[in-house]
Amino acid sequence: MKTYLTPVNEIEKNWYVVNAEDKVLGRIATEIALRLRGKHKPSFSTFIDNGDFIVVTNAEKIRLTGNKWDDKKYYHHTGYIGGIKEASAKELMEKHPTDMLMKAVKGMLPKNKLGRAQLKKLKIYAGSEHPHEAQQPVELDI
Repeated sequence: MKTYLTPVNEIEKNWYVVNAEDKVLGRIATEIALRLRGKHKPSFSTFIDNGDFIVVTNAEKIRLTGNKWDDKKYYHHTGYIGGIKEASAKELMEKHPTDMLMKAVKGMLPKNKLGRAQLKKLKIYAGSEHPHEAQQPVELDI
């Protein structure tokens, strides 16, 4: 018996909109990563991108538990000698409100071409408005 693989042109990719207001960062990121990979579908395969498109609104109102607003640190390197930069979660949210959720989801996806392609299907907006009404996204309650 052979394993059935859905042909790439027959994969159905739906659009979902998620309201991130008062949602805990890690809890919502795991559900988004699961949907981006397509693990909720019976046709899931590790090497085929059959996940859905996710539009996240109100990313600036996401929640962290405990003292993570001050204790959680995000690092990046400028490329110059001694160029490591550090920012707390509060500082990152003030400057770039969508980056915290993007980094959380990115860490849960595969670290290869497929993971980068799946991350492109994630659209995050700080406010409640988004330009994807033409795709008729369905409200996804997480």
